[in-house]
Amino acid sequence: MLPSDFDLDAFLAQPLMAHLATASEAGPRDSPVWFLWEDGAIWLVGNTRDTFPKRIERDARCAVGIVQFDLARGLLRHVGIRGVGAVERLDHDRLKRLLRRYLGDDETAWNRDFNASVIDRLELMIRIQPTSILARDQSYFSNVSPRGAGRT
Repeated sequence: MLPSDFDLDAFLAQPLMAHLATASEAGPRDSPVWFLWEDGAIWLVGNTRDTFPKRIERDARCAVGIVQFDLARGLLRHVGIRGVGAVERLDHDRLKRLLRRYLGDDETAWNRDFNASVIDRLELMIRIQPTSILARDQSYFSNVSPRGAGRT
């Protein structure tokens, strides 16, 4: 791992959107995904109808980009991960941890239509084992540092 500008684990514990980049015969593809950072890997969920697991099976090389952006605070942080993906069986406990990050701990409050159309159809997980990680704080466009100190 390359040096990081901030606490990588704390950053990846947030419910941020990630973009998974994979290769296809027709060129590069980008898939917006929810993720879980656990055991030194990025975990994604999917089903057999999704195309990104098929692309991972054909060519395991992939990249994940995660951005935290808050204009009012002048915050722009980025994590870029290059790695090797693998399709794995659905781990229901890990799935619950991933979903709670985005939907909250109270499963009874989760949208029923979303449960039926998305969650109940999940069949597999993708584990992305990083080969390199780059974490950069690029909050330089603001006159106010995200750490509270003024910049001029």
